[in-house]
Amino acid sequence: MNQQLCATLDAFVDKYMAWHQAQEIALCTDWDPDWPSSCKQSEPNGEGVIHWQPVRNTNTLDFSSTEQALGITFHPDLKTFYSRYWSEGLNASTDRGRLQLLQLWNEQDFERLLQNLVGHVLMKRRLKQPITVFIAVTDNEDYVISLDNDSGQVVLERVGLPAQEVLADNLSAFIDSLNVEATLD
Repeated sequence: MNQQLCATLDAFVDKYMAWHQAQEIALCTDWDPDWPSSCKQSEPNGEGVIHWQPVRNTNTLDFSSTEQALGITFHPDLKTFYSRYWSEGLNASTDRGRLQLLQLWNEQDFERLLQNLVGHVLMKRRLKQPITVFIAVTDNEDYVISLDNDSGQVVLERVGLPAQEVLADNLSAFIDSLNVEATLD
């Protein structure tokens, strides 16, 4: 694991939690008993809503079968990013707009991510575009923020098109540049 990225993610999560506590904004989500997570911090209320918080994942997630099937190796920063925490998506912003860092809620969510990665990589190959892997959604549904699998740069791309712009040289620098937000409405 990239230790610098781990430290950057830890600092962002700490800032995220502190901001929400200072604003007295509870982290809540609808509870699904068939979708358990160590993020759960309360029992469901009368409306089926629970409190949650990001929780460090103590196991390294295994991308090797998917990598082998696709004949590629995912960038180490991607593996660190998705392996560090169990969490709902983390809302943030830049001077250009709002975004949500994608995160994994549980092991089943990881399996779903792997399936989505397969589809995404196959689409990129079919379109003869460089392989990028999504790490965030933006407030404009036509654009995603991705990690360039070869260079590790964080890029902005319109869905189905090649990356349009480099946002940061690496994932640590990108996350360091983010501000915490409450929602991505």
